[in-house]
Amino acid sequence: MTRRLLSALAVVGVALASPSTAEPMQERNYWPLWVERGPDAAGVERWNALGPLIYGSRSANGDTLGGVRPLFHDFSAAAGSTARSVVYPFWYGEYDAPSEEHRWTILNLINSQSGGERDDQFAIWPIYFSRDTGEPESSYQAVFPIYGDIAQRFGQNRLTWAAFPLYVRYAKGDAITTATPWPFIKTHHGGGQRGFALWPLFGHREETGTSFSQFLLWPLIYRTADKQDTATPTHRAGFLPFYATETSAGYRSETFGWPFFGYSRRTAPRSYTQTNLLWPWWVQGRGDARYVNRWAPIYSYSETASREQTWLAWPLWRDRQWRSEHLNHHRQQVLYFLYHSETQTSLQSPDAEVAVKRHLWPLLSHWNNGAGRVQTQLLSPIEVFFPHNERTRQLWSPLFALYRYDQSAPGEFRHSLLWDAVTYARSEDRLSREFHLGPLFSYRADAEGIQWGLLAGLLRVSQPAGQGLQASSILTDRISP
Repeated sequence: MTRRLLSALAVVGVALASPSTAEPMQERNYWPLWVERGPDAAGVERWNALGPLIYGSRSANGDTLGGVRPLFHDFSAAAGSTARSVVYPFWYGEYDAPSEEHRWTILNLINSQSGGERDDQFAIWPIYFSRDTGEPESSYQAVFPIYGDIAQRFGQNRLTWAAFPLYVRYAKGDAITTATPWPFIKTHHGGGQRGFALWPLFGHREETGTSFSQFLLWPLIYRTADKQDTATPTHRAGFLPFYATETSAGYRSETFGWPFFGYSRRTAPRSYTQTNLLWPWWVQGRGDARYVNRWAPIYSYSETASREQTWLAWPLWRDRQWRSEHLNHHRQQVLYFLYHSETQTSLQSPDAEVAVKRHLWPLLSHWNNGAGRVQTQLLSPIEVFFPHNERTRQLWSPLFALYRYDQSAPGEFRHSLLWDAVTYARSEDRLSREFHLGPLFSYRADAEGIQWGLLAGLLRVSQPAGQGLQASSILTDRISP
């Protein structure tokens, strides 16, 4: 009697296929405890548990990814490299197998790097800095503000301090600047330079035959000259806020009532004239390679050979187009991030599909890479602020994905509602369609036949192509005839 009842229930259920029927379900859905998906068109297998909180994936080449959102993230490449994070961006670390280099950081304030060719570095910003290369001239330990003598850092060949700001010395090339204390008393010498400054009262610095600068009551009165050993020397002078000027070969600008009123004229290499009235709000510029018409904040338009930009009711609406090496970019924004749309088209293949990324914050994000990969998500409060940060997308964005559409290739797509509580997938390559209502109901149809399941496969029925229904259940399959 029991076996007959179970068999009858199986006829109206949906579940995982038995080995004798059509191809098994690509998805095992025990929502919210566990959801597992077979390889997509790119060969990636994925699983998640407790909704979006615990996740993992494995690619066809052996790369693995897993973690607990938003606490922990772990990526391991088949080649041996790894990347991990804890409450990203609080802690992040990575190991690069080819170079044997280890690196980790805490909020980019505490940083460590070691391995490969000997060059071990450690820093606690802005207090402690160390480097060990095995060579005394490039190795150091420094404690700020007590004492430091470090090489090749902060844009200087060598930087030394003691009881900062009482003593600071920095060298770039052969030019050396000493401050005692910084920034009030400075001397310059070496590399053809000489000079002295008692800031902010007065100062003078000169590099023989190349440049000089002078100031009084900084920044009110100044005079500088650069590139004196070239065909395009530049001179600047100012008595602020009354007057400022700059001249060079083929260029002259003057400003009155700095920085509001003035003009600039360029005759070489291309002509350009700009007039400023209440800069930066009212600006008019005309030239061979540039055009500016700014009536901010109501309207602003500018154009160069590679860029075009329009503002309306700044910062309400912005439209910007520009060219990079291989791409045309077009970006539109409402209040910077409330609506954000960017498209990219190929300069070499104008007929290729357009790549698109759009955000309607915080409701929706849509992404299409122009090569068959498409994703749409609802809700999406994170992605517009981190457009180039893949770790943030992996760790934080899925937590808000009430609905997500993923297309791994044309004809290969999946819908997910409430973190995989309801899913629908379709594959043109497999000629299959698959639907899951959590663990309650599942359906799959492909070239081999049709399958239904109930209660995560506890009861199931299948119909192989060209045959009648075959009912079964986990329980009845395990009872001997």
